[in-house]
Amino acid sequence: MRKTPKSPKTRRKPKTAGASRTPLVIGMDYGTDSVRCVIVDAADGHEVASAVHNYGRWARGLYCDAAENRFRQHPDDYLDGIRETVREALAQAPAGSAARVRGISIDTTGSTPVAVDRAGTPLSLRPEFRDNPNAMFVLWKDHTAIEEAARVNETARGWGGENFTRFSGGVYSSEWFWAKILHILRTDPAVREAAFSWVEHCDWMSAVLTGKTDPLAIPRSRCAAGHKAMWNEAFGGLPSEDFLVRVDPLLGGLRKRLYRQTVTADAAVGTLSPAWARELGLRRDVVVGSGAFDAHMGAVGGQIEPHVLVKIMGTSTCDMLIAPHADVGDRLIAGICGQVDGSIVPGMVGMEAGQSAFGDVYAWFKTVLMWPLDAIAASHERIDKRTHARVRRAVSDRVLPELARAAEKLGPGAGGLTALDWINGRRTPDANQALTGAIAGLRMGTDAARIYRALVEATAFGSRRISERFDEQGVKVKSVIALGGIASKSPFVMQVVADVLNAGIKVVRSQQACALGAAMFAAVVAGVHKTVQDAQRAMGSGFEAEYRPSPERAAEYDRLYARYQSLGRFVEQETVS
Repeated sequence: MRKTPKSPKTRRKPKTAGASRTPLVIGMDYGTDSVRCVIVDAADGHEVASAVHNYGRWARGLYCDAAENRFRQHPDDYLDGIRETVREALAQAPAGSAARVRGISIDTTGSTPVAVDRAGTPLSLRPEFRDNPNAMFVLWKDHTAIEEAARVNETARGWGGENFTRFSGGVYSSEWFWAKILHILRTDPAVREAAFSWVEHCDWMSAVLTGKTDPLAIPRSRCAAGHKAMWNEAFGGLPSEDFLVRVDPLLGGLRKRLYRQTVTADAAVGTLSPAWARELGLRRDVVVGSGAFDAHMGAVGGQIEPHVLVKIMGTSTCDMLIAPHADVGDRLIAGICGQVDGSIVPGMVGMEAGQSAFGDVYAWFKTVLMWPLDAIAASHERIDKRTHARVRRAVSDRVLPELARAAEKLGPGAGGLTALDWINGRRTPDANQALTGAIAGLRMGTDAARIYRALVEATAFGSRRISERFDEQGVKVKSVIALGGIASKSPFVMQVVADVLNAGIKVVRSQQACALGAAMFAAVVAGVHKTVQDAQRAMGSGFEAEYRPSPERAAEYDRLYARYQSLGRFVEQETVS
């Protein structure tokens, strides 16, 4: 049952009257397909203006090969994005808004590293590497480094020294920093020779805006370093040189060209450079904050609190949890994407989990169903291109909503189908990007709605496995908050997740919670609010809805969840063998 919360604590706060001169901050959210910019009143979180820029090169499919699991993005897409969105948002805002902007903070996907030269310039911005995908940002969802991740894991467990994966859930993923770097070093000698260092997208954006791009001096994000690069104070920073060389001699010497110290996202890294202040139409004294990953700042924008699981639900999911150090103690949470001091909220242990595909599972099925229109109708002699494009767009927009309406009328486990959500591998628990999706129980009577329902249930079962892992490891999950495109636009999916988890799920009101979280950090680095918690209390959007589980469906899903686990064990065993 879906109900709108009635508690005043969940309703959007009234806007401050006469606040035309209150400080403004900018939050930038770099996602998989686009970048979003919000200009926010730092006093109460009111969104003054916003803009979205779709990456042009990415939209044309340049530099990517889905069949090879290769997903790369050109830095010019990122630079175009910040220019276009900030200018557009300022144009929408009331007159004089640019002069009121005090701070800007940025979140990005991750791990999304790039090879840079001695000046900190991504190699793909140099003419000789302009169209070389290996010289571009290696997007989070790029899985070309499965063998390299396996090598990191093999070395960590067997070399006889420190297990550097122990704060990363004990399993290193192909989605992360070292594996991606090693894959490029192994496969592209030209990039290997030209690369002085490597920089995460979130760190590079802050460096660009301040004009301080020296790779040896760029402030590095605690969030990115701790969750994806095995950085930890217990190790004295990054993994040791001896370990890295054991993984592969090609990593030799790189450690000293990276970093030792990291900063949390409430740290200021400088002010806008004169060039970027002119470019964006902002004052030079606008403070730039340290970057972080989208889900981590999104959790802050979603008003995360200790032991509240925040699910950022989009193409994939990222599941964020924070807890006081005393609650975690010496406990190492197995199979998650890291536990890092201050990676989400400074002063708290930040824990990350997630699913490598969530909305992407549904998008894959939609692509399968669209095949006749794409492959046959497009070349039909009686259908002109304009008509085909119009029909295709109309059908594409309606496929998933129509499937959801039909699937919602079916009961749990309709048609006896069981599916796995691993079509892009498994992120959590126990990362394994070699795993694949599966559908069992297909019959002649199986139709698209039943398959779609099975896929939705599979993604919900994957979510349940994550919550259970935290509980199994002694970290209590007290409640659940959701944000992102799936949470705000897919009632059917959200109800299934609530039933499978047998827990209520509050949906964040803000449609730009990640960008809002970045704006909260901007308010802190600019000195408007003293702490992240103060910014959350002042600027939080509250919640627009709550999904509550049905006891009957929850009981049925307990039985179906056991089938999901059984199918998963079979597929995993077959993958291993």
